[in-house]
Amino acid sequence: MKTISARAAAWAARSGAVALFALAAVCGARAQGNQTAGPNLMVSGNEMAEREDLSNMDALGDKDEVAAFKAFQKESASAKKIQLGNNFLKKYPKSKLAERVDIGMMSAYDAQQDWKDTYLFADNALALKPDDVDALTTVSWTIPHVYDPNETDADQQLDKAEKYAKHAIEVLATMPKPPDMNNTQFEATKTKRLVQAHSALGLVYFRRDDYDKSIPELEQSTKGNPAPDATDLYVLGVDLQNLKRYSEAADAFGSCGAIAGPLQGQCKQSAVSAKALATVTQTK
Repeated sequence: MKTISARAAAWAARSGAVALFALAAVCGARAQGNQTAGPNLMVSGNEMAEREDLSNMDALGDKDEVAAFKAFQKESASAKKIQLGNNFLKKYPKSKLAERVDIGMMSAYDAQQDWKDTYLFADNALALKPDDVDALTTVSWTIPHVYDPNETDADQQLDKAEKYAKHAIEVLATMPKPPDMNNTQFEATKTKRLVQAHSALGLVYFRRDDYDKSIPELEQSTKGNPAPDATDLYVLGVDLQNLKRYSEAADAFGSCGAIAGPLQGQCKQSAVSAKALATVTQTK
């Protein structure tokens, strides 16, 4: 029979692989409509873009164009929204509202886990508006969650996620308040996007096995957050245990284990193992 020390060491050796499976499990749950599986502070759709200059929408196109955009904007079913969006972009390719439609299409494809088209419409939106934080944070967060190291452009995808997340943080630092948002709404929305960007960076660095860089990013996405993301806490625990900071790892796993969802059981098990490693280390 293995001793506690041997079992804990074996767990530490395989924890990185377990974490990769955990991310896949979270994405799978998200595909089935589990809204708690994604980042808890992620705003839906294009919240900032939708609030920008809405009072001037009638001046952005003719009556039929604005009506078509509003119909697209109000549609909640992904398949129907995609149809409306494609029709709009085909009919009004030079529309001043095209960037917002691109963001809406990005969100619709993201909901369907169609990553290729999610990235396509995000890049279309960024070509029109390079500082669009909705596109920057959505893509930067998604890439490390669905990352496949066997893809030919895997490294380039992580580079893209890192670039987008860092740019989002830069943009948010100086972003002016949209005219129809009050200060409380604006600060709350900025905080949500910052959490998402730091979460993205933490996962990018984790995918690269750069635990020293991953930890501070995930700490920024979880500490002081009233609804931290379980995935962030789990990966933070893996980062910490890989650096032999076992007591801190146990705390991160314990916080993750308190959150209902697909990671709860794994987090509770990992917290027990990390505590065992901490005890073994302290007694040496």
